[in-house]
Amino acid sequence: MSYTLRSATNADREAIESLVFGVLAEYGLAADPNATDADLRDIEAEYLSKGGVFDVLVNANGHIVGSVGLHATSASTCEIRKMYLAAGARGKGLGRRLLEHALDKAKILGFSRVELETASVLKEAIALYESYGFKTFCPAHLSSRCDSAYYVNVT
Repeated sequence: MSYTLRSATNADREAIESLVFGVLAEYGLAADPNATDADLRDIEAEYLSKGGVFDVLVNANGHIVGSVGLHATSASTCEIRKMYLAAGARGKGLGRRLLEHALDKAKILGFSRVELETASVLKEAIALYESYGFKTFCPAHLSSRCDSAYYVNVT
């Protein structure tokens, strides 16, 4: 099956929320639509208008099966947010494709550092991040469902 990456819009919000909240539930993590996941209410305002991106991976049937966002946190740093794949899309190298896409976009947008927060239960994702050189660090704050943070320099 072929997959296409494209920019998300607010019209994709419900499908993206369904994907993200569904994956969180699979791993026993709670969705938080009023705080951690509130950025999904207005993707265009939270990502695109602030110098970031939010892209989705769509299968040949037009269904959103993956997502990844870059949220600018400073002029030189962005955060990968909402990088998720539906269960049926895992194990096909698509997580690697999403991560490489995000890192390439970060460089194009002029960011030199990419950060992310994650939960230790997401073992496959952590292994992927570490394989791309992400290192742990201690941020001032972690979102409620995350217990670790990673960064990589992309310059």
